[in-house]
Amino acid sequence: MPQEPVIEFQNVSFVIGKTQVLSCVSLQVSRGETLALLGRSGSGKTTTLKLINRLVGPTSGEVLVNGKPNRDADVIRLRRGMGYVIQDVGLFPHFTVAKNIGLVPEIEGWNAERIRRRVQELLKLVGLGDEMAVRYPHQLSGGQRQRVGVARALAADPEILLMDEPFGALDPLTRDELQREFLRLQQRLNKTVVFVTHDLREALRLGSRIALMEAGNLVTVQTPEEFLKSSDPWASAYVRAFGDGLVSATQRGEP
Repeated sequence: MPQEPVIEFQNVSFVIGKTQVLSCVSLQVSRGETLALLGRSGSGKTTTLKLINRLVGPTSGEVLVNGKPNRDADVIRLRRGMGYVIQDVGLFPHFTVAKNIGLVPEIEGWNAERIRRRVQELLKLVGLGDEMAVRYPHQLSGGQRQRVGVARALAADPEILLMDEPFGALDPLTRDELQREFLRLQQRLNKTVVFVTHDLREALRLGSRIALMEAGNLVTVQTPEEFLKSSDPWASAYVRAFGDGLVSATQRGEP
């Protein structure tokens, strides 16, 4: 039997005032895949992401998580079951790295020793040393803060990871390094990931499938290999805009 999708959009629309932000989006995200939501600014990518954890609610249609409408779920429990990583990280400046990472486990009632072990495990997982635990966000580089943001999102071992342009503000070398780190993490953890990006190279590199959005519409959903060869005019235009050399972005090998 086919596996039930972890996340499903059923004919979802979202309207603010007279602005149609999303129009009749139907989409499924399978367990363990990384779906890259690709599109220009204003295409509806971030709104689509926010609908999953109910930061916004649909005007019409239904968003299902594990086969159940997320509108019926307790919103706090729903969000604690999803890691959320954003571009500017959003770490609490007055908390240490350890306190930032351990915040959700603490809210969940974990004891201090279990939280300490989890923080150590996650610092190692994202490539940071134990000495980082006592530092504050202002003492970290941009890349280090982003790693801490990923660790915090993974702290309570959520099934779903939502990522909104998490590497977009970083310099090219740090961005490349963290993309490689993400691929290693995903191979090890096998989370269900929805990843927002406007960068085709990033989508090709990180996504198991690419969902292209334009003006609030879901244009196409394809694997990276299919996307590069797509006859869809919007996909073809995206590939042309990024020029030659994109094939190398799909050659993951050892991340």
